[in-house]
Amino acid sequence: MMASGAVAVDTQYNYDIVKRFAIMALVWGVLGMTAGTYIAAELAFPFLNFDTAEITFGRLRPVHTTLVIFGFGGSALFATSYYIVQRTCQTRLYGDLLPKFTFWGWQLSVLIGAIGYMNGITQAREYAEFPWPVDLLITVTWVAYATVFVQTLRRRSQPHIYVANWFYMAFILATAILHIFNNLAVPVNLLSMHSYSLFSGVQDAMTQWWYGHNAVGFFLTAAFLGMMYYFVPKQAGRPIYSYRLSIVHFWALSFLYMWVGAHHLHWTALPDWTSSLAATFSILLLLPSWGGMINGIMTLSGAWDKLRTDPIMRFLIASLAFYGMSTFEGPMMSLKSVNALSHYTDWTVGHVHSGALGWVALVSFGSLYHMIPRLYDTKLYSDRLVITHFWLATIGIVLYITSMWVSGIGQGMMLRAFDDYGNLAYTFVETVSFMHLPLAARMVGGMFFVSGILVMSFNIFMTIRNAKLEQAAMEAKIAAKMANAGV
Repeated sequence: MMASGAVAVDTQYNYDIVKRFAIMALVWGVLGMTAGTYIAAELAFPFLNFDTAEITFGRLRPVHTTLVIFGFGGSALFATSYYIVQRTCQTRLYGDLLPKFTFWGWQLSVLIGAIGYMNGITQAREYAEFPWPVDLLITVTWVAYATVFVQTLRRRSQPHIYVANWFYMAFILATAILHIFNNLAVPVNLLSMHSYSLFSGVQDAMTQWWYGHNAVGFFLTAAFLGMMYYFVPKQAGRPIYSYRLSIVHFWALSFLYMWVGAHHLHWTALPDWTSSLAATFSILLLLPSWGGMINGIMTLSGAWDKLRTDPIMRFLIASLAFYGMSTFEGPMMSLKSVNALSHYTDWTVGHVHSGALGWVALVSFGSLYHMIPRLYDTKLYSDRLVITHFWLATIGIVLYITSMWVSGIGQGMMLRAFDDYGNLAYTFVETVSFMHLPLAARMVGGMFFVSGILVMSFNIFMTIRNAKLEQAAMEAKIAAKMANAGV
């Protein structure tokens, strides 16, 4: 039993499933980011690749990407989408068993996938490395997720569908299409976890990057924009700056993103017109991306003092700033002249992480800080720890990105340099030697970022603990009153 207001809210909305996903987002975040920091250390200091195969870079790298993208990011999206669709539609989440199935199906998929990677079982596809049986489990889980979300929308008591739900729907639909076509595979046999892709050669590369960039476009961008369009106005206590701009943002982003994946395949066997078309659409993407960034930041018009007084607001606005930066850098890097220098270097790694750490992680942290105290009907344990987390995360991101710019641009220039006789000016080993210090700095940046999520986890743990203590005290008080009344 909780406070009387909380009892009514718990009856009206299904918060139990939101709590589960929110907690697992932090669990996977700690594990995935720790794995990422360790593999960063393995690149800077190769002796850390011990004889134990399961913890070498090649095995842990997919563990890191899966735990962070699908474990942390996916769980945060399930939690926030289930929370937002109930609040904006003012209706309870559809079903009781289906939401629970999506929780266990998703967590098992991530866990089995990570264990498989450490034992060398992978499809070796960018961002989609799950063994084929796990792909089937994800498919069934995703169908259940779509059913819960759509049926909840159908039962809404409000005539309009708030824009955040538009972005979540686009993310659910696009991810389903991407997952199915990218993972068309033939198992070696029914008792084997190994399989062969249905595609080969340049068609396989095209399919992988159609999936890879649209996983960024819809899983890591559109979905988290849904998060932004709800939590930024709620935390600011103001309506979104322009609802009309949010609709233009949605349709432009949804149309343009599907075309851009081939810009990862400049200078390959892919037809030149295909990658040129992808680069063209990548440049066009700058407009809706910055439109969304401006829409979010300008929501604070007239309330800029909140950046000084509200630590959660700092996470949300900083995430939009990094979103704007990374969505400028991405189109620039899609240009063939820039791509010839940047691609296959650490610059690309830095760009990906400016989006992943600066945009995805920061907006998730801010959303979880806003949501969890409301789920447990209590106050956040410590605002000071939120400020500490913000600065640890920001310092970590800046160290990470700048070190990868130095490493990547230096690496690219050294590999393209020629001496007076037309020979390569530097050997590959010399480029590796040059990259050592930037890679070590990147590792330090990762350590700052992991320290931040550990601080957050402690803060959230204490918040939930205090909520349970308050609940127990209230129950004891009610029981004592009932005993005194002779009930």
